[in-house]
Amino acid sequence: MLKKTGIAALGLALMASASYAADIKIGYVTTLTTPAAVLGNDMKDAVNLAIEHLDGKMAGKTVEIIFEDDGFKPEIGKQKTDKLVQEDDVPIVAGYIWSNVLLASAKSVLDAGKFLISSNAGPSQIAGKLCNQNFFSTSWQNDQTPMAMGEVLNQQGVKSLYLLGPNYAAGKNMMTGVERTFKGDIKGKDLTKWPSQLDFSAELAKAKASGAEAIFAFYPGKAGGAFIKQYQQAGLKGVMDLYTVFTVDAISLPKLQAAKLEGVLGSRLTQQWDPTLDNEANKKFVSSFREKYKRYPSFYAAQAYDTINLIASGVEAVGGDMSKTDDLRAAMLKADYASVRGKYSYGKNHMPVQNFYLREVVADDDGNWTTKVVKTVYENHVDPYVGECPMAK
Repeated sequence: MLKKTGIAALGLALMASASYAADIKIGYVTTLTTPAAVLGNDMKDAVNLAIEHLDGKMAGKTVEIIFEDDGFKPEIGKQKTDKLVQEDDVPIVAGYIWSNVLLASAKSVLDAGKFLISSNAGPSQIAGKLCNQNFFSTSWQNDQTPMAMGEVLNQQGVKSLYLLGPNYAAGKNMMTGVERTFKGDIKGKDLTKWPSQLDFSAELAKAKASGAEAIFAFYPGKAGGAFIKQYQQAGLKGVMDLYTVFTVDAISLPKLQAAKLEGVLGSRLTQQWDPTLDNEANKKFVSSFREKYKRYPSFYAAQAYDTINLIASGVEAVGGDMSKTDDLRAAMLKADYASVRGKYSYGKNHMPVQNFYLREVVADDDGNWTTKVVKTVYENHVDPYVGECPMAK
């Protein structure tokens, strides 16, 4: 018995040592518990797929991803970021779904002289006054996607809107974004409690009473499905058109389809990526993801996949020598890798300069609800905060 225990202990010790034997360690902070874990797990799956496509190596060196759970809270996200920086001593920390978590965590990474790569969150502060040479995004600045939607609303002749979204950094940026470009009247807006509020009946009643022609909404994750369902239950379908960003996606669509909310089909949204984008990197990513995980990838997954490949492009350029921070930074700034969104560049604040598309919810050949590109709204769009970034002056 003792002998077996000793062997088992030795095996565990070898496993533990193997897990720390990687040449390059990368920290990845996302949400892996709470109902919001559905987003974080989509990102984690995409990260693992990217590492698999790289055969577990960058510049011939083995790579370990250390995943940490932010618990959907800024204070926990900062604690986990501190752990990655101080205890694990990773040269790069990536991930971050939520703008408030990123804002709470950024200083810990950047003050330590390490690289911070956002796979999703794009708060205005870090695009502007808090920009940093070691920060990169593989998503967008928060205002950009709703700015594209504002342009679509103008093109479709919408004259008045009621705005709804959660009361945190990204929710405020989303409203600001659509207000930047929408030329009609804003009849009213509500910032709802985040993340606890999932009953929007009072806000929907206010929207209806406002006399607005349409509703603009931003509700990511679980809140998105709840909002769509309540919008239809309130009898607003066909009365007030609904325009959304980050509310209807590959994560929510299977649930909306299971609930038989047919009104979602044909709805339109804006985004910088879509599973139908016609480039080789995207075709490989979408087909591999669907084969491995039996579902469509979300934009969260697409941006996480790009994050790993952006990092790999930098690591390859320095031959795996992570101490060459200036060369690593210069290489990543080129965005010289096969992005699933197609070719893009970086602005002076290290936010992507990229296309944004109008997308439509459709059923694929097998009857699964997904999206397709309708048209390009913006080409090589630059975020509105770059002028506030000290690096741009």
